[in-house]
Amino acid sequence: MEEQRATYNRLKLLPALFRKQDAEKVASHTSMFLSRALQKGLIYRINRGHYINSFLYGFPSTEQVACFLKPPAYVSCEWALNFHGISLQAPLVCTVVTLSTSVGKKRRVQYQGITIEFSKISSALFFGFEYRDGYYMAVPEKAILDTIYYRGTIPTADDLEVDEVDFKLLLGMAGKYPSSVAKSLQELRILQGTPAD
Repeated sequence: MEEQRATYNRLKLLPALFRKQDAEKVASHTSMFLSRALQKGLIYRINRGHYINSFLYGFPSTEQVACFLKPPAYVSCEWALNFHGISLQAPLVCTVVTLSTSVGKKRRVQYQGITIEFSKISSALFFGFEYRDGYYMAVPEKAILDTIYYRGTIPTADDLEVDEVDFKLLLGMAGKYPSSVAKSLQELRILQGTPAD
């Protein structure tokens, strides 16, 4: 009973998402503390060294977990396009754009039936996102550009709902990307129907 109370008191000192280093500050025998909390179902292990304080806080959103794993980071590509209502297809992959070099297929994480993938971007292209409820999300224009940058095209480009896209902002942002991205924008006819200046 005393050990259980001590575990709960330690969990209260940890945030909803925490790293092993955070647990080291509240538990002297960290590995044992984490192992027992996992066995009792008090915490959830996302991947090596990253945990969810699920007993006290429940499970955070996919976006919150995604941005927590490789900061600094923001959610983009198809996930952001769907979030903003530009694409109506619900993706099964949440793409996280990060400055971290620790990316690639081996770094993917499964969380609540969703694959979280990480893509590195240069610091010159690390812009165009907003803070929302514990995570960063690409603005619609940036999500379009990131999708073209990483995929070479936009899946289901013909089905995009671009009524709310700021084309002036899109073109301004496109100027910071390699010229192949702007060329792909033209080829995809995303800019078709944009008002002339």
